Amino acid sequence: YIIMIGIISHDAGGAEILSSYVLHQKNLKFSYALEGPAINIFEQKLGSLKIENYQKVVKQSSKILCSTSWESNLEFNAIKLSNSFGKYSVALLDHWVNYKERFIRLDQIILPNAIWVSDSIAKDLAEKIFTNNPIRLINNFFLEDIRKELNLNRLSNNIATTSSILYVCEPIRKHAQLQHGDETYWGYTEETALRYFLSNIDSLRLVLEKIIIRSHPSESKNKYHWLLDEFRLPIEFSNGKSLVEDISASDIIVGCESMALVVGLLAEKRVISSIPPGGRGCSLPHRDIEIFQNIVHKK
Repeated sequence: YIIMIGIISHDAGGAEILSSYVLHQKNLKFSYALEGPAINIFEQKLGSLKIENYQKVVKQSSKILCSTSWESNLEFNAIKLSNSFGKYSVALLDHWVNYKERFIRLDQIILPNAIWVSDSIAKDLAEKIFTNNPIRLINNFFLEDIRKELNLNRLSNNIATTSSILYVCEPIRKHAQLQHGDETYWGYTEETALRYFLSNIDSLRLVLEKIIIRSHPSESKNKYHWLLDEFRLPIEFSNGKSLVEDISASDIIVGCESMALVVGLLAEKRVISSIPPGGRGCSLPHRDIEIFQNIVHKK
């Protein structure tokens, strides 16, 4: 009897951690219900996959392992179906915010049997919120693999360019609208954060070689091309390079509260959160992340 584990994933953040976990499990058998950015992320790491609908995956699996999503009900529906069959369900949480909200749709809370997290801060947070669910701390294979990749890049990429900035984008408006019915719920959007950063970039007191704008996997490639008309700055757009390649080739990593900022810290780069005045504070628990507002005020 082969135990089949159903993998269910949509959004990019959770898909990165979940796909890296699967990659490191050599003795387990998986079936896949993937949608959105998760398809590309899983297939880049695992090769071409047979992707099925979540109903089939839940029915044929002994248990399911999901990420969580804002942009989709995929995982929520899969956990609900799995619970109705009395099958064991696990949700892997990425990031450090809105844990409870991930399991709520139309005021209905559907929780899995167990919750996995991949760092101790997330474990403390989850234990306070989910008091009746077992919380398990697993290896963050995604960050472990990135650390190895960064070390290889460091060896092969000794020519550090001066004052090259990588700006990593997130679909903040979309998440706020989906979660709270208000695009400006958190007091800022991806556009206002970008404008705030680029308008005050002189505060960094640097000779700028280039500013690379990297859109989120769920965003269109030309979403930020309006910047070229609005700013007289050396702006370029990331062209198909991996996150690690973009980070390795840059000196400073900037964004709002993307996981890419954490990867920037791993790469020992200067990391800055660009959330503008009036926006909620950066939710990343890493003390080495500089707050751009503080840099602007020091000017």
